Amino acid sequence: MGRHANNIVLTGFSGTGKSLVAEEVAHGLNWSFIDTDREIVRLAGKPIADIFQQDGESRFRELEREVIEGACRQKQAVISVGGGAIVDPGNYELLAQGGLIICLEAKLETIYQRLFQDAPYGSEPEVRPLLSDNNPLERIRQLKASRQPYYANVDWTVHTDRLSISQVAEEVIRAWGLLRRYGRRNDTKKSAHNNVDEDIACRVETATQSYPIFVGYGLLDRIGEKMRGAGLSGKTIVISDESVFSIYGKKVERILRDVGFTVDSFVVPPGEATKNVHSAARIYDFLVAHRAERDDVIVALGGGMVGDLAGFVAATFLRGMPWVQVPTSLVAMVDASIGGKVGVNHPQGKNLVGSFYQPGFVLADVQALTSLPRRELASGWAEVIKYGFIVDKDFFKFLEADADKLTGLEPNAVTQAIARSAAIKAEIVSEDEREKGKRTILNYGHTIAHGLETATQYGRFLHGEAVAIGMMGAAKLSQRLGLLSSDVVKQQQSLLERFDLPISFSGVDLAEVLRAIELDKKTRGKKIRWVLLEDIGRVLIRSDVPEEDVMGVLQELSEPGI
Repeated sequence: MGRHANNIVLTGFSGTGKSLVAEEVAHGLNWSFIDTDREIVRLAGKPIADIFQQDGESRFRELEREVIEGACRQKQAVISVGGGAIVDPGNYELLAQGGLIICLEAKLETIYQRLFQDAPYGSEPEVRPLLSDNNPLERIRQLKASRQPYYANVDWTVHTDRLSISQVAEEVIRAWGLLRRYGRRNDTKKSAHNNVDEDIACRVETATQSYPIFVGYGLLDRIGEKMRGAGLSGKTIVISDESVFSIYGKKVERILRDVGFTVDSFVVPPGEATKNVHSAARIYDFLVAHRAERDDVIVALGGGMVGDLAGFVAATFLRGMPWVQVPTSLVAMVDASIGGKVGVNHPQGKNLVGSFYQPGFVLADVQALTSLPRRELASGWAEVIKYGFIVDKDFFKFLEADADKLTGLEPNAVTQAIARSAAIKAEIVSEDEREKGKRTILNYGHTIAHGLETATQYGRFLHGEAVAIGMMGAAKLSQRLGLLSSDVVKQQQSLLERFDLPISFSGVDLAEVLRAIELDKKTRGKKIRWVLLEDIGRVLIRSDVPEEDVMGVLQELSEPGI
């Protein structure tokens, strides 16, 4: 049965003003007002502190459930519930079935001040049994962190730190109006207690870890709740590059602090040349200086370079730290952030030093693409197009049909493309975490691409540009070997050009490219494993490709007007 939001339910930690706000909202809407804590006191005939002391918390929760059941039978009521009420799955389902749930949030320091110092919001300080402790601020931190995943599963959140009671009430009423008009977030998903989240595009399921990939528009605003929902705690260390941090760094820091994380940030220069052991060593020094611990969390905020570098640090510092991927480039969203391949470059080859180390989750905010330079955005489409050629002919047709919408960043089309790309990558990675078999097909176009990047010292081509040229090389090599028709080669070339991707290069020493290809990490038994194409959606692996054919294709790619 679908939800019928007859009531408004206010939840949140102690000190966020639930009761006073609920009363004012009820007055403004001319609805009834129910404070479940007050009803519990009335029912028990004694204060809440006495219930805890004399009868125990379990008895308090029994009374709370009874009161909530009664409140949910009302219509047009504003219900204020205790801060721990929605932790109980039964309470949550009752409240969600008949009401719109709004969480009132506040920073730890604000809560502490309201509860133990000046008690603004017009309420008298009262005894709260679960906060009776010699170090109340730390107790607030611990208890709030444990409840945060449940607070994250509401329909709307209002941050109350700098707002008066009347201002918070106005925000609640505004949210009520908006969500009645446009639909509630939880209408299309089950509760957190059932472990289903509408933002999950797919999951990676490997032998070492299971984790979600979130894809959506505006998701960065919810990075904090996603981290709390994943059970992450401790300090966060945001690793980013100068370009990305200047746009999103302070915002991410604020969001994480708002849900109770302590945040430190380390920023590196942008570009593939930064991805080396020297940069990793600088981050190690930073982590040591800031006394990072094994349960602290590394947040990789940026493109593929940042993800690879931050993931490598997470995998190796203190023998492994939790980390999450927050890709901000298209190529990172659909490829680099998924699958746990982390590493740094060596002067003799790309990603020669690294490991497989899965993140806790991946969060791809499609809106971040609007801040990318045109060239970098085009670069990302190469990896998307790759999936159509190696796995999914229908996806290839979608890219052909909607190329204009995609290059114009039409939100629905782009979200669909990223979600499908992520799902393809996740399925392959889940089957072959360590690239022993099927995962090799993801390297379509990458053998020549890595050769080009290495031969130019990572300074000339963006990764997707090199991959686009590499895909043209792999298709032409497939045609030379009698595996692929010229029509498919032309289809690939046409689609790459529609997405403003290069299909050739010039001014690069072909011998250097070939030398880098021979050293590439995808070799096995001194033989290069080429991912070749038989048709759209059908690939094969060959290790017997003659060197003269490889050089012939490189020469063809380096000639203008191919």
